[in-house]
Amino acid sequence: MQSNLTVRIAGEGGEGVISTGELLTTAVARARRDVFTFRTYPAEIKGGPAMFQLRFADHPVLSVGTKLDVLLAFNEEAVDLHAAELKNDGLLVYDSSVFDPEKKVPPTVQLYGAPLTSIAAEGVGLKKSKNMVALALMGQLVGIPLEGFKSILEEKFGKKGEDVLEKNLKAIDEGYKWGETHPVGRDLHVPASVRKERKLIMSGNEAMSAGAMAAGCRYYAGYPITPASDILSFMEKQLPRFGGVAVQTEDEISAIASCVGASFAGAKALTATSGPGLSLMAEVLGLSSMTETPVVIVDAQRSGPSTGMPTKTEQSDLAFAVNMGHGDAPRVVMAPSNVKDCFYGMVKAFYIAEKYQIPVVMLSDQSLSHRTQTFTRPNLENLQNSNRLRASKNGEYKRFLDTENGVSPVSFPGDEGLCYVNTGLEHDELGHPSWSPSNHQRMSAKRHRKLDFIAKEKGFTRLYGDEHATVGVICWGSTEGPVEEAIGMAAKQGLEVKALTIKMIHPLPDEEIRSFLLGLKHVLVPEINFTGQLCQILRAKYLYPFQSFTKCNGMPFDPDEIFDRIEEVIRRA
Repeated sequence: MQSNLTVRIAGEGGEGVISTGELLTTAVARARRDVFTFRTYPAEIKGGPAMFQLRFADHPVLSVGTKLDVLLAFNEEAVDLHAAELKNDGLLVYDSSVFDPEKKVPPTVQLYGAPLTSIAAEGVGLKKSKNMVALALMGQLVGIPLEGFKSILEEKFGKKGEDVLEKNLKAIDEGYKWGETHPVGRDLHVPASVRKERKLIMSGNEAMSAGAMAAGCRYYAGYPITPASDILSFMEKQLPRFGGVAVQTEDEISAIASCVGASFAGAKALTATSGPGLSLMAEVLGLSSMTETPVVIVDAQRSGPSTGMPTKTEQSDLAFAVNMGHGDAPRVVMAPSNVKDCFYGMVKAFYIAEKYQIPVVMLSDQSLSHRTQTFTRPNLENLQNSNRLRASKNGEYKRFLDTENGVSPVSFPGDEGLCYVNTGLEHDELGHPSWSPSNHQRMSAKRHRKLDFIAKEKGFTRLYGDEHATVGVICWGSTEGPVEEAIGMAAKQGLEVKALTIKMIHPLPDEEIRSFLLGLKHVLVPEINFTGQLCQILRAKYLYPFQSFTKCNGMPFDPDEIFDRIEEVIRRA
């Protein structure tokens, strides 16, 4: 047995690549393995190369891994695109009904041809069910019981009619049976985890949605856009169960505007979008800042600019999220680093938004939004929730009272004796429009003063690695997993390296960053964009020679890439 296994499924969009990967992931997780997935697929409705990668282990998995143990190729093009990423002794599973890849892979790679299409056609009477045949075959190879798949299929296809369910069950029977009579001749089993606690398996988008609801979000508005659309679907289905409302609006401008309106009325409000949609939301984010009306905005980043590569990952909206809009419009920018963090990060986002009455942008990315990961079931009683500071009827009500931390007591429509004017115009403490130079200076300072206090909030960094190291790594978002794994690889090589994940990028957690930099001679900043956006922000603030390390090919980092760069930094030192 081995402690972890990396499996990639590849083929044409429409062949069932993603659904096969999702079903295999669910089955593996229910068999008490920790999982970590990555997917990439074409932007077209049908056609184009699609890929789903699953890494699972008997312990928590930090990244999607580097080289593949197993490649399941539905067609010859999948071999052309992915076979080079197999380990030297990797296993190539292919549909021997339609192609022979023997001349395309090194002799060290083990070939395992299974007539998937023929089995589906002859055993089920439906060629399209070849992905179910492949699913069962993969389960048989890695040691997942057949019964585990049957219960999952009943949940997924039970509502689609008896005939649909019967064909799928027949297909996995045939696939499993074929696998039993054609052993692969090697052990691909990963032992089950010995953990006792209950774990959830969720995607980043699902965890963000659940985290928002746990934080008290009861209004959601959004417009479909890849890769954020899952959040809209999830909230439309789940939010009404908790007394909330989810609305699909005509565009992103309407989505954020309606969220600001709902928040003005007292609801905790959320919208989600991706790069182009975030651009459209810029003006209303300014309104949120000016009126001090909290709202949380999820930006599931994708490769850009413009419509770019909508189904590929990137971390290139950071600079825009920090600076977008006109005028000095304070906002908070946060970034979760894994699926668990998507849940707890959203709780923190609402905590900051409500406590300080300020917009918060949560930066996810395609790989994290669609990633599936297992994590320990949260204890909802220990969450850090916060509500807005409410006004009381005590003399003249000043909605925008200039306070020490910039936060003023708020009233909601209907609160007796606590009416006020609220517009996007500059205003005085009462909310009355005012253009006097001294008033604009004072109110700008009041709004920005909140950031000084937010920067001192704790829990927005994570420190790991060798505390005595002179080489450091600073990362953000979904890059944390590969960085942590690379740090572990370095430790095994006797290299002393430590790392800091920054989970609130604006304002920066200054005290923790300055403490991290003490004693360091070199600091590497890996991120998935072309220009090194976090590195630029850090250089500007700390005047330190941070070393930028970027990639932007639509794929996340793998641990080897970061470890190799760490080695290079140490070698040149």
